[in-house]
Amino acid sequence: MSTAKFTERKYLVVLAFVTSLFFFWAIALTMGDILNKHFQNVLHISKSRSGLVQLSIFGAYALMGIPAGLFMKKFGYKMGVILGLTLFAGGCFLFIPAADTASFGFFRIALFILALGMATLETVAHPFVAALGDERTSDQRVNFAQSFNGLGAIAGPLLGGLFIFSGSAEDHSLDSVKSLYTWIGIIILMLAVIFSFIKVPDLKDPHAKEAEQFEREGLEREIETVHSEVPLWKQRHFVFAVIAQFFNVAAQGGTWAFFINYSVEKMQMQESQATYYFSISMALMMGGRFIGTFLMKYIAPNKVLAIFTACNIVLCLIVSQSFGWVSYISLILLNLFLSVMYPTIFSLGLKKLGGKVQQASSFLVMAMFGGAFFTPIMGMLAEKDVAHSYLLPIICYVVIILFALKFYKPKRIHPTRK
Repeated sequence: MSTAKFTERKYLVVLAFVTSLFFFWAIALTMGDILNKHFQNVLHISKSRSGLVQLSIFGAYALMGIPAGLFMKKFGYKMGVILGLTLFAGGCFLFIPAADTASFGFFRIALFILALGMATLETVAHPFVAALGDERTSDQRVNFAQSFNGLGAIAGPLLGGLFIFSGSAEDHSLDSVKSLYTWIGIIILMLAVIFSFIKVPDLKDPHAKEAEQFEREGLEREIETVHSEVPLWKQRHFVFAVIAQFFNVAAQGGTWAFFINYSVEKMQMQESQATYYFSISMALMMGGRFIGTFLMKYIAPNKVLAIFTACNIVLCLIVSQSFGWVSYISLILLNLFLSVMYPTIFSLGLKKLGGKVQQASSFLVMAMFGGAFFTPIMGMLAEKDVAHSYLLPIICYVVIILFALKFYKPKRIHPTRK
């Protein structure tokens, strides 16, 4: 039996570019968590209200998932990427008037439009990467691309510490935010122009190709497949993948949003110092994705997902007890084990869906609304004790373990001839 290739030579340039997108939207996503604390300082808002930053970001994912999927289906992967980059840049440029007016509401509008672009890119990029090779290696490709998402997540806190928290508390202002997002917008707009000149090979999603091959061969044995005619809502593994993704992003959003608060309140750090520890945590996330990609060559992806999730339950219990550096190191380690959750749930949810992969991708991106729903609730708990708020993600991890151990697998369906 031959081993499936990671990808093919004709896809290398496109794969490199699409992988770079994971890097850039991760910067914007983690910068939202830096802004969360910065707005508390400069605009004098509470933790629960600052959690509305995540509502603006993840709310955009909920609204844009289906439209982005429909746009991608009609106009293709390339135009989907260009649309996403254009919205991304437009949101960045809106930070200029938002900073000039010092309006939290205006910042939320800018973040919402920026996140519409991020949601479009995520909807397009995951099936795009999956299509650039054999379905048997799609888990590896998605985790590999997500590793560069981890690299961007490292850069985000570092940029926040350098540009936003670089001065003393009295020097905090919105000018640095305006300058930083203006430059990010310029870079993103340049990427859109460059990608418009890149030739994308003709692609057909490997999930759809597998379904067509099955129909041509007219196999009559019961195999692990799902008909393209079966609605998504009847395909159990996909439905539970959406649920698991909702709770995964809920846990992730809350963990990131109050990392700086935990550092300041429990470890008596300056915000600028806390951003470097946040960056270290994100470096562990990137490393975790490379480790996860390697482990999946020898251990089934769902089992890796279950093991990593169980580790985070233990770490959250330690974080919640305020054991000084022991708890803080546990907080930093959460991202190591969060690393494989998003891409693995995403990839497992797309298995055996035939031509419905693009539509399914839209719903999996919409599931990121979990971050919008969960973070303000966690913020209310953090008002009393930020450490105790980290007990809440344990609920999310229990749901993910159930998916990883019981509901990840496509149901067996006996095919019939047409």
